[in-house]
Amino acid sequence: MSDMLADSPEAAPSLLSVRDLAVHIRTDGGLARILDGVSFDLPPGGTLGIVGESGCGKSTLLRAILGILPKGARVPQGQVLFQGQDILRAPVRGRIGFIPQDPYLSLNPVFRAGDQLLEGMRRHASGSRDEHRRKLVSLFQAVQLPEPENALDKYPHQFSGGQRQRLLIAAALACDPDLVVADEPTTALDVTTQLEILALLRGLTAERGMGLLFVTHDFGVLSAVCEDVAVLYAGRVADWGPTGNVLADPRHPYTRMLLACHPDRATDLVGIPGTVPAATAQPPGCRFHPRCPIARPVCSQAVPEPLRIFDGSRVACPFHADPLPEVALG
Repeated sequence: MSDMLADSPEAAPSLLSVRDLAVHIRTDGGLARILDGVSFDLPPGGTLGIVGESGCGKSTLLRAILGILPKGARVPQGQVLFQGQDILRAPVRGRIGFIPQDPYLSLNPVFRAGDQLLEGMRRHASGSRDEHRRKLVSLFQAVQLPEPENALDKYPHQFSGGQRQRLLIAAALACDPDLVVADEPTTALDVTTQLEILALLRGLTAERGMGLLFVTHDFGVLSAVCEDVAVLYAGRVADWGPTGNVLADPRHPYTRMLLACHPDRATDLVGIPGTVPAATAQPPGCRFHPRCPIARPVCSQAVPEPLRIFDGSRVACPFHADPLPEVALG
């Protein structure tokens, strides 16, 4: 199970361990504090979902893990340890697979799909080109791509959106990674295709024993794929725990209000008042306190420490047991 903070030096080694990570970018509007003290662990074979509103730092977190932070980004503190190696200082190649968000924009339309996938294997996998071709055909079969033997010679426009996403999943698996990072990989797909892709991902990660870090806005998608969930708000982890526990009994006020906005739970078209603060103007203390209906004066003065609660979850709110007003829950 993933964890917001390491419990002890004797804890089992993690596949991925993010420790007190901060990422800042200097902009014309001032210093943008995109991430500020993010910590969690993902064990080998574990599945962790990262969820939160747009602007909470999810994409920057993925970029830090993948070693592709934008030019000008600075990491003033923290580590990203992959199998014990700090990849912020020594990036790894081939051992982390990536499934991007948009299957329509992730493949170059003027090159055959096979040429694009084989280029990645040429750089990061051992073996000859013929061996790589045979492996890709085998992966195309595993991801249930129609006519896998012919897929290498087709152009991206000859595939549907769901088929392109299967191509990208195959590309993420091509170098036998220990970790797959997925950035909202079903957003551009219809509901039926989403279900197929989610079932495929869940089955492949379990079969191959890979870790999965899955970013999404959708709690329904999260529950279908991930054992654990970390709720990110304004660059900090607000809530963490087993997915079933967080969905059934959310603790942090932000998580409760976010879940209340979900179409399956909402009784009215009422969102969370206010907006995620700009990264250049983060409020002091708990970053959610300007929008929180149960905020106290102390919430604007001190950064809340993550508290362990009885079900194995952790929540960064000392008032997590207090009920929210009915109006806050729609």
